[in-house]
Amino acid sequence: MNKNNNPYITEFRDKDKAQLLVRQIAAEARPEKRYRFMEFCGGHTHVLARWGLQDLLPENIRMIHGPGCPVCVLPIGRIDMALDLALNKHVTLCTYADMMRVPGSGGQTLFKAKAQGADVRMVYSPTDALAAARENPDKEVVFFAIGFETTTPPTAAALKIARAQGLKNFSVVCSHVLTPSAMTHIMQMHGKDAAPFLDGLVGPAHVSTIIGEKPYRDFVDEWNIPIVICGFEPLDMLMSILMLVRQVNDGRAVVENEFERAVPVDGNPTAIALMQEVFELREKFAWRGLGELAQSALKLSEAYADFDAEKRFGLVEHFVPDNKACACGEILRGEKEPRDCKLFGTVCTPIHPVGACMVSSEGACAAYFSYQSRNRG
Repeated sequence: MNKNNNPYITEFRDKDKAQLLVRQIAAEARPEKRYRFMEFCGGHTHVLARWGLQDLLPENIRMIHGPGCPVCVLPIGRIDMALDLALNKHVTLCTYADMMRVPGSGGQTLFKAKAQGADVRMVYSPTDALAAARENPDKEVVFFAIGFETTTPPTAAALKIARAQGLKNFSVVCSHVLTPSAMTHIMQMHGKDAAPFLDGLVGPAHVSTIIGEKPYRDFVDEWNIPIVICGFEPLDMLMSILMLVRQVNDGRAVVENEFERAVPVDGNPTAIALMQEVFELREKFAWRGLGELAQSALKLSEAYADFDAEKRFGLVEHFVPDNKACACGEILRGEKEPRDCKLFGTVCTPIHPVGACMVSSEGACAAYFSYQSRNRG
């Protein structure tokens, strides 16, 4: 089937239905109110940019980009750990494509390290790293694992396979982070007594297929902020915005699920159980732009400690400040938009990125750069 004729795509890109939703949003958004909604998913940032949805909304509805890009929130210190492994520990380092281009200290990247002779390999999944370990029994193979709850179960599955197969030369640098913790921290930055920073949240899609609706309920109860879990198509986003507008107008704050076709209430219990078996909470973890957040990331559980590359190679994460001219941190906190950064589109481009927000396919800066000229035309 031609993907352009796939009803699961075309149905949610229908122009007439989109225009109807835009008119409905305009009719129900009250002129005297302001609506500030933050999306917590890099894919949603791209939906907004690609389809020019912000320009279709009333002026009093503002979409704010949050820390939803897994590559972007990883601090320079973690990148430097991977570089240390590749350049100084003489391991085979496997990771996802976007991580190859994120600058560490001094602008060094894993791509550059590879050019300098390090054995760095781009993989599509942790099982590719497992295959490398099996094929090279005399070489230490390390998987640099990153991402939110979406990519955590595959890492857990790979570790379980490695233990079952006795792969002693395989290990993982675990940099998996948790979405609800980031949501809470964004609110804590402003405090309950301050004027509301946000009026609602667009809940992530892929993450929610794993964790379901329940983890968001405590957040909603504590902060009295509505959440609507949203799909990836333009009609998904417009419908989710309308649902948030209606909650704000009614004075409600509940978790609603616009993406019911993919997100069950309980998420994926098998994946959740696997994560709970293989991982445990870190006491704290550093996020780019947000600082150290308590219980916001995962580490290998005691049962899988032998596969912890940080312990195996004595890795230490050092704090490294971001480039002062780069606004990636403020963008991740929702305080700036990409166009507010003086480097955007000049010194910093997808070909020569200065900050992580321009590197990743889910980064806000990459989204703006990719679609701004098209939408303006």
